[in-house]
Amino acid sequence: MTKFLFVTDLDNTFVGLREEDDKALEELSKYLQEHQKYGTKIVYATGRSPTLYQELKESKKLLKPDALVLAVGTEIYLDGSNKPDSEWAKKLSDGWNRDVVVEIARDFSKLEPQQESEQRPFKVSFFIEEEAAITVIPQLDSEFRRRGLTVKLIYSGGEDLDIIPHDSDKGQAVQFLRQKWQFLPEQTVVCGDSGNDIALFAAGTWGIIVGNARSELLQWHQENVFDYHYRAKRYCAGGILEGLKHFGFL
Repeated sequence: MTKFLFVTDLDNTFVGLREEDDKALEELSKYLQEHQKYGTKIVYATGRSPTLYQELKESKKLLKPDALVLAVGTEIYLDGSNKPDSEWAKKLSDGWNRDVVVEIARDFSKLEPQQESEQRPFKVSFFIEEEAAITVIPQLDSEFRRRGLTVKLIYSGGEDLDIIPHDSDKGQAVQFLRQKWQFLPEQTVVCGDSGNDIALFAAGTWGIIVGNARSELLQWHQENVFDYHYRAKRYCAGGILEGLKHFGFL
């Protein structure tokens, strides 16, 4: 079997809510587990914190990955370790001032802080309604720039706003792992459904957009059409299986 790097978002991509999604996940997991024996690496890239990842892992009995990319790409965990990779953390620390980010965001009343577990060393997260986000996010970005902060604002799912270091996101975290493990772009497959997955698809690798993808990812896809991206018809794990077959990995 040819080894490859498999990277997937979790919620509404690898994992769905319907019974048929669970059946497809079981089939996909068996396929991936077999390929792991021949050098394939599995990476879960999610916006979830370690706490929320563990909850999902236990409820869905997820296949053990070779690496976790958590908190929208700001934390990397290798080989089952419960400590974030220090090399990646050092890279993100340059120019990042979490206290000032929190201070500035506090002045925007439309921003509702997410639960404490989702506030991470390199991530500050809020809820904001889609209608308000249209005006608030540009204003917030402008204020960060005025204060000399180079941060990245990622809006996804019509409600989640994550503020992270400029040099981080899911895509850059995966590039870090790809280089570490020496996988070429053509040996890499990424899968996603929402705005915080756009960075994965911007990395020049094979990409599978599941059939239930959110509007922000679909809009990006329409504006950035590439032969190495596939928009599946099926939802979640079923869409991933469809995409892997399309690209010849299955």
